Amino acid sequence: MYDLWIASCIAALAVGVFVWGLIFWCVVRYRKRGNELPVQTRYNMPMEFLYTIAPILVVSVLFYYTAVVQTDVVKVTKNPDVTVEVVAFKWNWQFNYRDGQGPEANTVASVLGTSEVIPILVLPTGRSVRFEETSRDVIHSFWVPEMLFKRDVMPGNIRNVFEVSSFDAEGAYVGRCAELCGSYHAFMNFELRVVSPEQYDGFLAAKREGKSTQEALSAVGEEPYATETKPFDTRRNTANFNPDDVASGAGS
Repeated sequence: MYDLWIASCIAALAVGVFVWGLIFWCVVRYRKRGNELPVQTRYNMPMEFLYTIAPILVVSVLFYYTAVVQTDVVKVTKNPDVTVEVVAFKWNWQFNYRDGQGPEANTVASVLGTSEVIPILVLPTGRSVRFEETSRDVIHSFWVPEMLFKRDVMPGNIRNVFEVSSFDAEGAYVGRCAELCGSYHAFMNFELRVVSPEQYDGFLAAKREGKSTQEALSAVGEEPYATETKPFDTRRNTANFNPDDVASGAGS
């Protein structure tokens, strides 16, 4: 996908330079010289052929490579190494680690975010990961900028599915909802924590034993709370527009 974007930008720049060159050439070559009217022509077949065929060729090439890349991006396998069900709700996330694919699979461990605690999605390097997305209420969007990919999370029976062949680098990455979903959409963050396969196995084992997400992270030597984002003060329990502590009739 990255290569497609770079190639598209290079192609667009090349076309732009060519068009700018023609414009400036026409400005210089056909600028007004005296009052004599230049020879008038009704059409120019080579030029009309060029500006009809050239755009068709450009669009066809871009369409072909876009279709190839899109097919590769949305490709899924039968047996990914890790399957995670992403459940979005107003305004937070739940990540369910599954023992199979589809809605019939069982959840073996779960991470649930709250207004006070950012949910942390722990995934391993070097393993394929399948994401199955669903929403409990409205349309949300699962987005980690470093993945260069996002996918809408739909309510109802629609389960958007995509796979990542592997994560190459360990680290912590902020994740966001990229679909305007309501009053606290801007606060709907999570953190993707990519760890080694051994740490991931230890984390999942600790969760299966009943430990909290923070305890499981500490058990494998990771920070127990999110490091790339933090809970925001949503003031959900405060009367922002009609404060209870203002005397009746008071104004500014």
